[in-house]
Amino acid sequence: MKNNRLSGFTLVELVMVIAITGIVAVSFVIFFTPAVNGYFAAQRRAALTDMADTALRRMRRDVQLAVPNSIRTPGSQCFELMPAKAGGRVRMGPDIDNDAGTGCVSGGNCSAWLDTSTSISTLDILSPFSTTPVVADWVVIGNQNGNDVYSGANRAQITNVSTPLSSLGKHRLTFWPMSFPPSYDGGRIFIVPRVPAVFYVCSNPGSAADGTGTGTLYRLTRGFVPTYPTACPDTTGAAVLATKVKSCNFVYSPTTGNTQQSGYVWMQLELAESGESVPLSFGAHVDNVP
Repeated sequence: MKNNRLSGFTLVELVMVIAITGIVAVSFVIFFTPAVNGYFAAQRRAALTDMADTALRRMRRDVQLAVPNSIRTPGSQCFELMPAKAGGRVRMGPDIDNDAGTGCVSGGNCSAWLDTSTSISTLDILSPFSTTPVVADWVVIGNQNGNDVYSGANRAQITNVSTPLSSLGKHRLTFWPMSFPPSYDGGRIFIVPRVPAVFYVCSNPGSAADGTGTGTLYRLTRGFVPTYPTACPDTTGAAVLATKVKSCNFVYSPTTGNTQQSGYVWMQLELAESGESVPLSFGAHVDNVP
């Protein structure tokens, strides 16, 4: 005679299985949760480090390319500068071997040189440009003071770029007539783009309740503003370099080592997310020889 009773688990067996499963689950939580949290924390720190490093390197590059004495600092949360797209050496006197002599005028076969005693509109460039200027770029020469290039005291807009005779130089620039700073003998020229100025602005730095930074680092491009800025500008339309900014500090010293020829910019940036923070600092030397 067959036993028709169905086989199964007893209540005691089910309770034991539930208890063992709970113990295993608690063990997983205790031993694996810190590892998982550590993994995500490391991931956040890596992302924050990459963002901060990229932003600071971009800032340092612009600082090192800046036209001498063009950095302006209205406060510790922002600074302005004018990165040059190219630079070179200009002819500082006539080429007596190739000039035609009496009646020779710039634009023909004559050399075009930097005569600071009068207004000029053509210059021969003796060295090759790393980036060839284009029409509407700006020529900057002899920038001695912070506001000169912004006010227009030593810049002129390019109207033509040509190639002179090989004996006269690598490039010939034609620009609006301009009287450059008198007695300037440095022989250096800087080319800045049509929209020349760059403003780095750290907006609303701080920390939210969960430990995430509330600020944003912007890179704003704008035209010439003659008046020295007294506050950080509005960032509408600016490019975002970094988010989750907890703190930032920018310090510019134009006279490091008691000489205006050697400036220094110190940049500090701290990013934070969910209690994880990454502070980074970069320094950049500034060549202020015009």
